[in-house]
Amino acid sequence: MARDPLAAVSAIATPQTRRVPGRTDQVENAAGGYVFDKDLWNKLEDFLILGTTGGTYYVSEAKLTAENADVLFQAIAEDGPRVVALLTAVSTARPPRAPKQRPALFALAACYAKGDADTRQAAKVALAKVARTTDHLAQFFGYHKNLGGKATGQGTSPVVGRSLRTALGSWFLTGSADDVAFKACKAAQRRTPQGEAFSLRDMLRVAHPVADDEQRKTLFGWIAGNVADERAREVLPAVHRFLTAKAVTGVDEAIRVVNESRVPWEFLPDAMLREPKVWDALVDTVGMTALIRNLARMTRLGTLTPLGDATRRAAARLTDRDALLRARIHPMDAWLAMRVYASGRAQPNPRADAQTWAPVPAVLDALEETYELSFGHVEPTGKRLLVAVDSSGSMSGKWSDGVRVGGSPVGSPYEVGCAMAVMLARIEQNVHVIDVDTAVHASKVTPRTNLREIASWEPSGGGTDLSLPFTWAAKERMTVDGIVVLTDNETWAGRSHPSQALDGYRRRVNRDARVVVAAMTAAGYSIADPKDAGVLNVIGLDASLPLIVNGFVR
Repeated sequence: MARDPLAAVSAIATPQTRRVPGRTDQVENAAGGYVFDKDLWNKLEDFLILGTTGGTYYVSEAKLTAENADVLFQAIAEDGPRVVALLTAVSTARPPRAPKQRPALFALAACYAKGDADTRQAAKVALAKVARTTDHLAQFFGYHKNLGGKATGQGTSPVVGRSLRTALGSWFLTGSADDVAFKACKAAQRRTPQGEAFSLRDMLRVAHPVADDEQRKTLFGWIAGNVADERAREVLPAVHRFLTAKAVTGVDEAIRVVNESRVPWEFLPDAMLREPKVWDALVDTVGMTALIRNLARMTRLGTLTPLGDATRRAAARLTDRDALLRARIHPMDAWLAMRVYASGRAQPNPRADAQTWAPVPAVLDALEETYELSFGHVEPTGKRLLVAVDSSGSMSGKWSDGVRVGGSPVGSPYEVGCAMAVMLARIEQNVHVIDVDTAVHASKVTPRTNLREIASWEPSGGGTDLSLPFTWAAKERMTVDGIVVLTDNETWAGRSHPSQALDGYRRRVNRDARVVVAAMTAAGYSIADPKDAGVLNVIGLDASLPLIVNGFVR
């Protein structure tokens, strides 16, 4: 009997290189398999959290950036105020959801440059919330100049409308006058993403904000150069501390000012910030977040050394449980800090030389304990979880420096996925972890995995079949409440789609199983069926991932 070709058309098991019959919402991924297109707003959220630095195994950085910019402009055209609300939520979340602010600042600038009147009004309200520092304001301003049509290199002042002037003015009017003075003193000058000089004095002239009291009027005059230092010192405590610190000419004087006035490190003259002894004093006075961010600098300068007293004191602060909880240091933040420090290399500005340092083992040990202690406020669900880490070739770091934070390589997507798996195992306890390419492999992840081990792990490197977590769990009759898949969504090798395999697992084992798909890259698609209410798309570098999994599975 001749074979009936129609018998090969199946909605139960369809090769991943073809669409599921009747599903026009599937698109071809970069590996040639068919996956579900994410909706516009999920794509935008991916971009705001992950950014596009480094590209992916299949897609260059330039192409990925262009694709995500198109998503942003489409979203602005569809509902600009919603874009502003989303970027504000991502930017201001606690714990932070995105490792870098630049995607949110770019999106906010695009809302001003391309949005309608309602969008610009929403962006005006959001500017001071999203651009919280001078550096943020410089980035926003540079992006707006590009998107607003003015070429770089033509001076600071662009042609701006009334709405943008009001928004820029709101930056100077949000918070008390002394709060604004503190931000101005920390960084009065920065550079835009294009490398142009940016000063608050020029920005004040563009914005023309109207002072609401005498203290703020004094501040504006001081920034503009029309009020003497002595008058500003009398009215604004932050300016007094700043001028006291800036007058320092020697190391001993700098140390005295740090200890007596508790000035932030940004107030000190640049020459003093190159002195190891000054940073020795700052080890005890800077905030917890500032301490963590400056560990590499202190090591590079020689303040933190093996067996050094400053190293001992820094380690003691990094392992102070109560201080960490007060600072709300999240496990993901602690892991990223450890990976940045361990990398020994940073290049935040691609136009500048790379910075290098030799990590001190005692500091790495302390950061590892920081990570352990940071779990103190995260409650487990008590549910059973299967975590599948995509270990295919596209999850390796061979296509670039891998995932980067602050100009430092923190690992390949596979390493990040394994780190997230360790965090989930550490929080939940009732967790089993597997690796998946075109077969299921045993994972090395346990709740007690030393996170430094992960840096030496390599993915198995085969093709990708993301139906396997579900078919394997069904075959093993493993009853779980939730399945978490950490992947770049570049699946192509299976004889059935992940959504079909999930249906099979639910029929055979647990009909109420929920699934979380965590993307390691902002590719714009997912293995998750958008019509399935029991499946959730999230982002791998989102520091709130453990909490999202917790709430969704619960």
